[in-house]
Amino acid sequence: MTLKLEDVLIESLPYIRDFSGSTMVIKVGGNAMLNPEKDTAIMEKIIQDIVLLHYVGINPIIIHGGGPEINEKMEKMGKQPKFIGGLRVTDDDTLEIAMMVLVGNINTKMVSLINKHGAKGVGLNGVDSNLIVAAKKKNQKIIIDGNEEDVDIGWVGETEIINPGLLRIMIENNYIPVISPIAIDKKGQMLNINADTVAGDIAAAMGAKKLIMMTDISGVLRDINDKDSRISKIKLHEIDGLIEDEIISGGMIPKIKGAEVAVKSGVESVHIINGSTPHSLLLELFTDTGVGTMIFDEKEEETKLIDQMNL
Repeated sequence: MTLKLEDVLIESLPYIRDFSGSTMVIKVGGNAMLNPEKDTAIMEKIIQDIVLLHYVGINPIIIHGGGPEINEKMEKMGKQPKFIGGLRVTDDDTLEIAMMVLVGNINTKMVSLINKHGAKGVGLNGVDSNLIVAAKKKNQKIIIDGNEEDVDIGWVGETEIINPGLLRIMIENNYIPVISPIAIDKKGQMLNINADTVAGDIAAAMGAKKLIMMTDISGVLRDINDKDSRISKIKLHEIDGLIEDEIISGGMIPKIKGAEVAVKSGVESVHIINGSTPHSLLLELFTDTGVGTMIFDEKEEETKLIDQMNL
Protein backbone atom coordinates (compact mmCIF):
# COMPACT_ATOMS: atom_id res chain seq x y z
CA MET A 1 0.00 0.00 0.00
CA THR A 2 1.35 3.42 -0.95
CA LEU A 3 1.14 6.03 1.80
CA LYS A 4 -0.41 9.37 0.92
CA LEU A 5 1.67 12.48 1.55
CA GLU A 6 -0.43 13.54 4.54
CA ASP A 7 -0.06 10.06 6.06
CA VAL A 8 3.71 10.21 5.72
CA LEU A 9 3.81 13.66 7.36
CA ILE A 10 1.67 12.54 10.30
CA GLU A 11 3.72 9.36 10.72
CA SER A 12 6.91 11.44 10.78
CA LEU A 13 5.86 13.76 13.63
CA PRO A 14 6.85 11.55 16.60
CA TYR A 15 10.17 10.77 14.94
CA ILE A 16 10.93 14.45 14.32
CA ARG A 17 10.07 15.20 17.95
CA ASP A 18 12.33 12.38 19.17
CA PHE A 19 15.27 13.25 16.88
CA SER A 20 15.21 17.05 17.30
CA GLY A 21 18.48 18.28 18.79
CA SER A 22 20.31 14.99 18.16
CA THR A 23 23.40 14.42 16.04
CA MET A 24 23.28 11.99 13.13
CA VAL A 25 26.29 10.88 11.11
CA ILE A 26 25.48 10.16 7.45
CA LYS A 27 27.99 8.29 5.35
CA VAL A 28 27.42 8.75 1.62
CA GLY A 29 28.99 6.27 -0.81
CA GLY A 30 28.27 4.28 -3.93
CA ASN A 31 28.90 4.80 -7.61
CA ALA A 32 25.71 6.60 -8.66
CA MET A 33 25.73 8.98 -5.70
CA LEU A 34 29.31 10.20 -5.81
CA ASN A 35 30.11 10.23 -9.52
CA PRO A 36 28.63 13.41 -11.02
CA GLU A 37 29.32 12.12 -14.53
CA LYS A 38 26.79 9.33 -13.88
CA ASP A 39 23.96 11.11 -12.05
CA THR A 40 24.32 14.52 -10.43
CA ALA A 41 20.60 14.47 -9.58
CA ILE A 42 21.00 11.60 -7.10
CA MET A 43 23.60 13.45 -5.06
CA GLU A 44 21.52 16.62 -5.13
CA LYS A 45 18.41 14.82 -3.84
CA ILE A 46 20.43 13.30 -0.99
CA ILE A 47 21.77 16.74 -0.06
CA GLN A 48 18.25 18.18 -0.15
CA ASP A 49 17.09 15.51 2.30
CA ILE A 50 20.07 16.19 4.60
CA VAL A 51 19.33 19.93 4.54
CA LEU A 52 15.73 19.10 5.47
CA LEU A 53 17.01 17.13 8.49
CA HIS A 54 19.04 20.19 9.45
CA TYR A 55 15.99 22.44 9.36
CA VAL A 56 13.84 20.12 11.50
CA GLY A 57 16.42 20.33 14.27
CA ILE A 58 18.76 17.42 13.56
CA ASN A 59 22.53 18.03 13.43
CA PRO A 60 23.85 16.09 10.41
CA ILE A 61 27.52 15.28 9.90
CA ILE A 62 28.38 13.92 6.45
CA ILE A 63 31.20 11.47 5.78
CA HIS A 64 31.72 10.61 2.12
CA GLY A 65 33.59 7.94 0.26
CA GLY A 66 34.61 7.99 -3.38
CA GLY A 67 35.81 4.51 -4.29
CA PRO A 68 34.24 4.22 -7.76
CA GLU A 69 35.54 7.60 -8.90
CA ILE A 70 39.01 6.86 -7.47
CA ASN A 71 38.95 3.61 -9.47
CA GLU A 72 38.08 5.51 -12.66
CA LYS A 73 40.84 8.09 -12.12
CA MET A 74 43.38 5.35 -11.43
CA GLU A 75 42.45 3.45 -14.58
CA LYS A 76 42.72 6.63 -16.66
CA MET A 77 46.25 7.04 -15.29
CA GLY A 78 47.15 3.45 -16.12
CA LYS A 79 46.90 2.05 -12.58
CA GLN A 80 44.86 -1.02 -11.68
CA PRO A 81 42.91 -0.73 -8.38
CA LYS A 82 43.66 -3.52 -5.90
CA PHE A 83 41.74 -4.47 -2.77
CA ILE A 84 42.52 -6.80 0.11
CA GLY A 85 39.82 -7.54 2.69
CA GLY A 86 37.69 -4.72 1.30
CA LEU A 87 40.53 -2.18 1.74
CA ARG A 88 42.26 -0.33 -1.10
CA VAL A 89 45.97 -1.04 -1.55
CA THR A 90 47.38 2.50 -1.44
CA ASP A 91 50.86 3.35 -2.75
CA ASP A 92 52.16 6.93 -3.12
CA ASP A 93 50.43 7.54 -6.47
CA THR A 94 47.14 6.03 -5.29
CA LEU A 95 47.17 8.20 -2.16
CA GLU A 96 47.67 11.31 -4.31
CA ILE A 97 44.77 10.32 -6.57
CA ALA A 98 42.54 9.56 -3.57
CA MET A 99 43.26 12.98 -2.05
CA MET A 100 42.57 14.71 -5.35
CA VAL A 101 39.22 12.94 -5.81
CA LEU A 102 38.02 13.03 -2.20
CA VAL A 103 39.15 16.46 -1.05
CA GLY A 104 39.36 18.37 -4.32
CA ASN A 105 36.31 17.03 -6.14
CA ILE A 106 33.62 15.20 -4.18
CA ASN A 107 33.90 17.18 -0.96
CA THR A 108 33.72 20.54 -2.74
CA LYS A 109 30.75 19.38 -4.81
CA MET A 110 28.77 18.32 -1.75
CA VAL A 111 29.50 21.54 0.12
CA SER A 112 28.38 23.61 -2.86
CA LEU A 113 25.08 21.69 -3.01
CA ILE A 114 24.45 22.26 0.70
CA ASN A 115 24.99 25.98 0.19
CA LYS A 116 22.77 25.95 -2.89
CA HIS A 117 19.87 24.54 -0.86
CA GLY A 118 20.04 27.14 1.87
CA ALA A 119 22.24 25.66 4.59
CA LYS A 120 25.89 26.31 5.45
CA GLY A 121 28.26 23.51 4.44
CA VAL A 122 31.91 23.35 5.42
CA GLY A 123 34.43 20.95 3.92
CA LEU A 124 36.83 19.11 6.22
CA ASN A 125 39.21 16.18 6.21
CA GLY A 126 40.96 14.29 8.96
CA VAL A 127 44.02 16.54 8.79
CA ASP A 128 42.05 19.63 9.85
CA SER A 129 42.71 20.31 13.54
CA ASN A 130 43.92 16.68 13.82
CA LEU A 131 40.32 15.57 13.46
CA ILE A 132 41.33 11.98 12.59
CA VAL A 133 44.69 10.77 13.91
CA ALA A 134 45.48 7.32 12.53
CA ALA A 135 48.24 4.75 12.37
CA LYS A 136 49.34 2.84 9.31
CA LYS A 137 47.40 -0.39 9.14
CA LYS A 138 49.36 -3.57 9.79
CA ASN A 139 50.11 -6.04 7.03
CA GLN A 140 47.12 -8.11 5.96
CA LYS A 141 47.24 -11.91 5.86
CA ILE A 142 46.12 -13.44 2.55
CA ILE A 143 46.43 -16.86 0.93
CA ILE A 144 48.73 -17.01 -2.14
CA ASP A 145 49.16 -20.39 -3.86
CA GLY A 146 47.91 -22.12 -0.74
CA ASN A 147 50.33 -20.31 1.57
CA GLU A 148 49.48 -17.57 4.08
CA GLU A 149 51.50 -14.43 3.47
CA ASP A 150 51.69 -10.96 5.02
CA VAL A 151 50.96 -8.19 2.50
CA ASP A 152 51.67 -4.49 3.01
CA ILE A 153 48.61 -2.55 1.78
CA GLY A 154 50.43 0.78 1.77
CA TRP A 155 49.22 4.10 3.13
CA VAL A 156 46.01 2.78 4.65
CA GLY A 157 45.16 3.97 8.13
CA GLU A 158 43.19 2.80 11.11
CA THR A 159 41.83 5.32 13.56
CA GLU A 160 43.70 5.98 16.79
CA ILE A 161 42.08 9.21 17.95
CA ILE A 162 39.06 11.29 16.93
CA ASN A 163 39.32 14.90 18.12
CA PRO A 164 35.69 16.09 17.84
CA GLY A 165 36.18 19.64 19.12
CA LEU A 166 36.15 21.20 15.65
CA LEU A 167 32.94 19.34 14.75
CA ARG A 168 31.24 20.58 17.90
CA ILE A 169 32.20 24.16 17.02
CA MET A 170 30.80 23.71 13.51
CA ILE A 171 27.49 22.33 14.81
CA GLU A 172 27.17 25.04 17.47
CA ASN A 173 27.54 27.61 14.69
CA ASN A 174 24.88 25.99 12.49
CA TYR A 175 27.21 24.45 9.88
CA ILE A 176 26.87 21.04 8.25
CA PRO A 177 30.35 19.43 8.25
CA VAL A 178 31.33 17.35 5.20
CA ILE A 179 34.34 15.12 5.92
CA SER A 180 36.73 13.40 3.50
CA PRO A 181 38.29 10.21 4.91
CA ILE A 182 41.92 11.32 4.71
CA ALA A 183 43.73 10.99 8.05
CA ILE A 184 47.13 11.94 9.41
CA ASP A 185 49.52 9.99 11.62
CA LYS A 186 51.54 11.39 14.52
CA LYS A 187 54.52 12.00 12.20
CA GLY A 188 52.47 13.99 9.68
CA GLN A 189 52.03 11.24 7.07
CA MET A 190 48.73 11.34 5.18
CA LEU A 191 46.74 8.11 5.22
CA ASN A 192 43.78 6.84 3.22
CA ILE A 193 41.20 5.48 5.64
CA ASN A 194 38.03 3.56 4.90
CA ALA A 195 35.04 5.94 4.95
CA ASP A 196 32.77 3.38 6.65
CA THR A 197 35.30 3.00 9.44
CA VAL A 198 35.62 6.78 9.80
CA ALA A 199 31.84 7.13 9.95
CA GLY A 200 31.60 4.62 12.78
CA ASP A 201 34.45 6.23 14.70
CA ILE A 202 33.05 9.75 14.36
CA ALA A 203 29.53 8.63 15.28
CA ALA A 204 30.96 7.06 18.44
CA ALA A 205 33.08 10.11 19.32
CA MET A 206 30.17 12.51 18.80
CA GLY A 207 27.66 10.43 20.75
CA ALA A 208 25.45 10.37 17.66
CA LYS A 209 21.92 9.06 17.97
CA LYS A 210 22.15 7.29 14.62
CA LEU A 211 24.65 6.42 11.93
CA ILE A 212 23.20 6.17 8.42
CA MET A 213 25.29 4.44 5.73
CA MET A 214 24.03 5.30 2.26
CA THR A 215 25.32 2.95 -0.42
CA ASP A 216 24.01 1.55 -3.72
CA ILE A 217 22.34 -1.58 -2.36
CA SER A 218 19.31 -1.87 -0.09
CA GLY A 219 21.11 -3.07 3.02
CA VAL A 220 22.49 -6.53 3.78
CA LEU A 221 21.16 -9.21 1.43
CA ARG A 222 21.07 -12.92 2.29
CA ASP A 223 21.53 -13.56 -1.43
CA ILE A 224 23.47 -10.88 -3.28
CA ASN A 225 21.61 -11.79 -6.48
CA ASP A 226 18.17 -11.43 -4.87
CA LYS A 227 17.14 -7.85 -4.09
CA ASP A 228 14.18 -9.16 -2.09
CA SER A 229 16.41 -11.03 0.39
CA ARG A 230 17.16 -7.94 2.48
CA ILE A 231 17.72 -8.52 6.19
CA SER A 232 15.76 -5.75 7.90
CA LYS A 233 17.39 -6.05 11.35
CA ILE A 234 20.73 -7.43 12.56
CA LYS A 235 21.58 -7.80 16.25
CA LEU A 236 25.18 -7.28 17.34
CA HIS A 237 25.67 -10.92 18.34
CA GLU A 238 24.62 -12.06 14.83
CA ILE A 239 27.38 -10.18 12.98
CA ASP A 240 30.22 -12.70 13.34
CA GLY A 241 28.03 -15.56 12.13
CA LEU A 242 26.92 -13.62 9.06
CA ILE A 243 30.56 -12.89 8.21
CA GLU A 244 31.55 -16.54 8.71
CA ASP A 245 28.70 -17.60 6.41
CA GLU A 246 29.91 -15.00 3.86
CA ILE A 247 26.51 -13.31 3.80
CA ILE A 248 28.49 -10.25 4.86
CA SER A 249 31.60 -10.12 2.67
CA GLY A 250 33.90 -7.87 0.64
CA GLY A 251 33.14 -4.17 0.89
CA MET A 252 30.22 -4.81 3.23
CA ILE A 253 32.61 -5.97 5.99
CA PRO A 254 34.03 -2.48 6.78
CA LYS A 255 30.46 -1.11 6.85
CA ILE A 256 29.33 -3.69 9.37
CA LYS A 257 32.50 -3.36 11.44
CA GLY A 258 32.03 0.43 11.49
CA ALA A 259 28.44 -0.13 12.55
CA GLU A 260 29.57 -2.50 15.30
CA VAL A 261 32.03 0.05 16.71
CA ALA A 262 29.36 2.76 16.71
CA VAL A 263 26.66 0.69 18.42
CA LYS A 264 29.05 -0.69 21.05
CA SER A 265 30.04 2.92 21.79
CA GLY A 266 26.49 3.99 22.47
CA VAL A 267 25.06 4.94 19.08
CA GLU A 268 21.40 3.90 19.19
CA SER A 269 21.36 2.15 15.82
CA VAL A 270 23.05 2.03 12.43
CA HIS A 271 21.09 1.93 9.18
CA ILE A 272 22.40 0.73 5.81
CA ILE A 273 20.20 2.02 2.99
CA ASN A 274 20.18 2.46 -0.78
CA GLY A 275 20.90 6.13 -1.35
CA SER A 276 20.03 5.95 -5.04
CA THR A 277 16.38 5.30 -4.07
CA PRO A 278 14.63 8.70 -3.88
CA HIS A 279 14.23 9.95 -0.29
CA SER A 280 15.40 6.66 1.24
CA LEU A 281 16.99 8.64 4.07
CA LEU A 282 13.67 10.22 5.05
CA LEU A 283 11.76 6.96 4.64
CA GLU A 284 14.22 5.10 6.87
CA LEU A 285 14.16 7.73 9.61
CA PHE A 286 10.58 8.95 9.57
CA THR A 287 8.40 5.92 8.77
CA ASP A 288 7.59 2.80 10.78
CA THR A 289 8.65 0.26 8.15
CA GLY A 290 12.00 1.63 6.96
CA VAL A 291 13.79 0.65 3.75
CA GLY A 292 17.19 -0.75 4.77
CA THR A 293 19.05 -2.88 7.31
CA MET A 294 19.24 -1.74 10.93
CA ILE A 295 22.08 -2.88 13.22
CA PHE A 296 21.39 -2.55 16.94
CA ASP A 297 22.17 -3.92 20.39
CA GLU A 298 19.20 -5.99 21.57
CA LYS A 299 20.34 -5.61 25.20
CA GLU A 300 20.04 -1.83 24.96
CA GLU A 301 16.60 -2.18 23.38
CA GLU A 302 15.46 -4.41 26.26
CA THR A 303 16.79 -1.91 28.81
CA LYS A 304 14.88 0.94 27.13
CA LEU A 305 11.65 -1.07 27.14
CA ILE A 306 12.04 -1.84 30.85
CA ASP A 307 12.73 1.84 31.59
CA GLN A 308 9.62 2.87 29.65
CA MET A 309 7.47 0.34 31.53
CA ASN A 310 8.73 1.72 34.85
CA LEU A 311 7.89 5.33 34.04
